[in-house]
Amino acid sequence: MQFRTTGLLLLGAMALPASGTAQTTPAPPAITRTVIAATKLPTVTDVPLYFKAVTVTLHPDEMSGISAANGILYQMSGSTQVALDGGAKRLNAGEGLFIARGKTAALRAGGNGPSIFLHFLLAPAGDLDRSAQTAPTAVRELYRTADPIPDLKPGGYDLNLTRITFPAGMPSNPPHHRSGAALYFIISGTGANTVDGKTEARGPGSLIYEPYALVHQWGNPGNEPLIFLAFNINPEGVAAVLPSAPAKNQ
Repeated sequence: MQFRTTGLLLLGAMALPASGTAQTTPAPPAITRTVIAATKLPTVTDVPLYFKAVTVTLHPDEMSGISAANGILYQMSGSTQVALDGGAKRLNAGEGLFIARGKTAALRAGGNGPSIFLHFLLAPAGDLDRSAQTAPTAVRELYRTADPIPDLKPGGYDLNLTRITFPAGMPSNPPHHRSGAALYFIISGTGANTVDGKTEARGPGSLIYEPYALVHQWGNPGNEPLIFLAFNINPEGVAAVLPSAPAKNQ
């Protein structure tokens, strides 16, 4: 009888979870970043440069062309067949492509519905009022910077388009600034953007310009993920985002 009782006590003890396991808290969802397209520019100081963003619509089987400043396409819906440098690429929703200044790309809408894409441009003043797309494309300008991008320095720069997702309920990140500049486009969700102590809600379709010296924060107080695009330039070898405010001697 004594042996049998001891065995039952041992089995009961084995069934109890370890105290450390019971107290484990799942890690919060992480921010995700996906580089859609990227390139390196040997210089960005030859002429003053501006950000510009347009939305382009091609109806089924319509064809058009692009010849413009350095820029990146981002397919929002539908698909587009792009012929460039003797090759062809099909852009599906969520995909993108860098097109260099001086290059000409031929575009053709694919599928049964319209092809809708964004075109982000890093353009000199002389290109701002010139349409990058040929007819019959429907083009609508969304944004352009009023002044040239400030504080660009001699040397190479990285140019990229990155899709970023903030999980639901994410508190605002620490104050920071860009080492170059960025133009945001919010795809879905509503972000909390804080500048100079003032927080504003930024919803789908919003475009937000972040020049070098702008100290700001982003959070996602909503119940759904915040998904946005960042069209960004930063000095080669330097992080795109730097903490706090820039040093006064920079």
